[in-house]
Amino acid sequence: MEKIMPSGQGKKSIFLSGSIRGGRQLLETYRFIYDALEEAGAEVLSWHVADPELEKTESKMTEQEVYARDLGLLEKSDALIAEVTVPSTGVGYEICRALVRKIPVLCLHMPDVAVSSMVLGNPDTLMEVRSYPDKEALKEIIIDFIRAL
Repeated sequence: MEKIMPSGQGKKSIFLSGSIRGGRQLLETYRFIYDALEEAGAEVLSWHVADPELEKTESKMTEQEVYARDLGLLEKSDALIAEVTVPSTGVGYEICRALVRKIPVLCLHMPDVAVSSMVLGNPDTLMEVRSYPDKEALKEIIIDFIRAL
């Protein structure tokens, strides 16, 4: 499959954020987002979010190691893409840290879910919130976001 390169120079580094301890019911969606980012020519730094073995891997890590890994990867990122359908304190924390560091954020969610007002009501111009009705729309939103970076 042909890669769709962003309009900016070079490969964009993306931090993918999704619920882990809050529930892995969207693992298939995280994997789809990961694949769409790769197809769009982006490098997904936090590939572990889409890893079906993540819980086993993280169970061998300390809380401090998980924190250091994730924030270290976030600091190297050109943007953060967060799937916020499943509420997660960690995802919210990563969104906030990205915005404080002036890293653009794209929050994605399925329609008709109760997304936090702290996400929906945030006026920060670096943050975009989009609902996706299906995988085709999700992929288009991701590609548009990567191209705009």
